[in-house]
Amino acid sequence: MAATSSIALPVVGDQGELRRFRNDVYDCFDRWADALFELFDALSGPVPVSSLAHLTLAGSAMRGHGSAYAALADGVIDTGRLRDVLAAARPRGWRPDFAVDTSTWARCDAECSPGRGYYYHPSRQSSGQPIVAGWCYSWLVALSPDADSWTAPLDAVRLSVTDNANTVAVTQIRALLPRLGELPTAALFAFDGGYDPVQLTVGLAGTGAQAVVRVKNDRTFFARPPERGGGWPGRPPRHGTRFACANPETWHHPDQELIREHDFFGRVHVQAWHRLHPRQRTYHDPAGNLAIIDGTLIRVQVTHLPGRTREPRTLWLWWTGPDHDCDLDRIWQAYIRRFDIEHTLRLAKQTLGWTTPRPRTPEQADRWTCLILAAINQLRLARPLVADHRLPWQPPQPNRRMTPGRVRQGFGHLLHRIGTPASQPKHARPGPGRPKGRTSTPADRCPALKKAEVKTPKRRTVP
Repeated sequence: MAATSSIALPVVGDQGELRRFRNDVYDCFDRWADALFELFDALSGPVPVSSLAHLTLAGSAMRGHGSAYAALADGVIDTGRLRDVLAAARPRGWRPDFAVDTSTWARCDAECSPGRGYYYHPSRQSSGQPIVAGWCYSWLVALSPDADSWTAPLDAVRLSVTDNANTVAVTQIRALLPRLGELPTAALFAFDGGYDPVQLTVGLAGTGAQAVVRVKNDRTFFARPPERGGGWPGRPPRHGTRFACANPETWHHPDQELIREHDFFGRVHVQAWHRLHPRQRTYHDPAGNLAIIDGTLIRVQVTHLPGRTREPRTLWLWWTGPDHDCDLDRIWQAYIRRFDIEHTLRLAKQTLGWTTPRPRTPEQADRWTCLILAAINQLRLARPLVADHRLPWQPPQPNRRMTPGRVRQGFGHLLHRIGTPASQPKHARPGPGRPKGRTSTPADRCPALKKAEVKTPKRRTVP
């Protein structure tokens, strides 16, 4: 049966945006474009991703498993153009709030796969340590303003062993900002506690973007030193009044304060202290002296947590950005919404099978990751168009409340209405196979790499 062109079909309702997105994604595929697009459609349908070959059993697939493996091995995707397409598909009604986090694709036994390194893993261990060998990706997603599990993944970059996650995140943000166009307010990027607030502040300087990072509750910061008049001997002090998060006696009166009632967290009390800086020994000013990296320290205290009985802990955040954009209500809620990226990563791994295939090279893993990003965005665009196809034990859900998994269950029924830009496969004969007498040599072994340990010189004690 010949494939139906998505351009020839009439546009019904809001299908035009989804069809444009599909055509734009198809234009990002170069070599093996049709096979890559079939994998992209199969990921969006209700097919268990037990392996790459299982995706070729989807109702929309017109090619066999050989094309699927060849597309992943030798296909070409214009990643720059795909990032443009994903950024253009971000809902304009969403506030420009984003989240950045890393996730590891475990490849512990893949001794022939290059580029692997040892990375943190929350549930798996190696030699008693919470680390695994594999590939690590930095994800950047746009956050939804609603209380749901929807996000808009915009980028995912694979880190090498020597890469710094803070530097990679800054590079991703700087590449994304021009793609967003004119924004109603400055973009806000939320990070978890594994990121360095000083590196992010220095890296994002001059971009106009905001960043909020969780900091530990035992950190110590300092205010600017007071101005000294002439005649004082010695070097002027670099640090002023001490501010210890664990010692309320060192807190001075907050520069900003917010108290409000929230449906899930009860009474929310937010305090902010501007122009505080930590000790750092990395960045210097033009004169060669250690620079002072200022930021805003924010304390968030709530009365209760949704679904929890334990006492809520105090949340400390570091914020940097234009002074006139320090919206405390937006900042603390954006950090809470940051956890939606965890739902996206769980959807990518458990439902879409992001880490299920076993590719040999990291380039193949990058192609598969691009398909995962596009598939999640396609499910979001199909949300208002898909009927609720549910299992007997699942309660009915309206379109505005449907989860990504529920949309995926009904996406296969939508495909015959929107068509596909992929062409019909050509008839081909089986290949000749391996020449007679040829033998395969063992593949090269590529051990997982470790980061070089940076030893801090010990301080000499003066008697």
